Amino acid sequence: MNTEQYAETRRASNCPVSTPEGNDSSKGELKRTPFSKFKRVHSHFKSPLQVLESAKVSPAEEAAELERRREQLDTEIAQLEAEGYRVQELEHHIDKLHEYNDIKDIGQSLLGRIAALRGTTTRDLYTHFGLELDD
Repeated sequence: MNTEQYAETRRASNCPVSTPEGNDSSKGELKRTPFSKFKRVHSHFKSPLQVLESAKVSPAEEAAELERRREQLDTEIAQLEAEGYRVQELEHHIDKLHEYNDIKDIGQSLLGRIAALRGTTTRDLYTHFGLELDD
């Protein structure tokens, strides 16, 4: 059943038609969006991921850019190793940061539950327990 047949059926049964324009269905079209602050609600979909023709680069240019980036990163890695940093040390710090974040998430959850039970805010609990809001 198309829109015109639906509108005709509704008119014939004396049921009010709920359209943005009220009961005036003489246009033969029912609109689904009564109001929108956007100018072109019924326009075609345009993907935000579309690449402009001018922005496309050739595979050779892309490979050259990636090679430059690799050389830059190799230079930074060499500089950090010269300063005494090691990959194993970095992995250890990353593991410790993950552990810290997990513990902090559990603490935040507990503070939220305590605040709900006491009928207060977590901000009040921070001051009650001597915690810093910035941490």
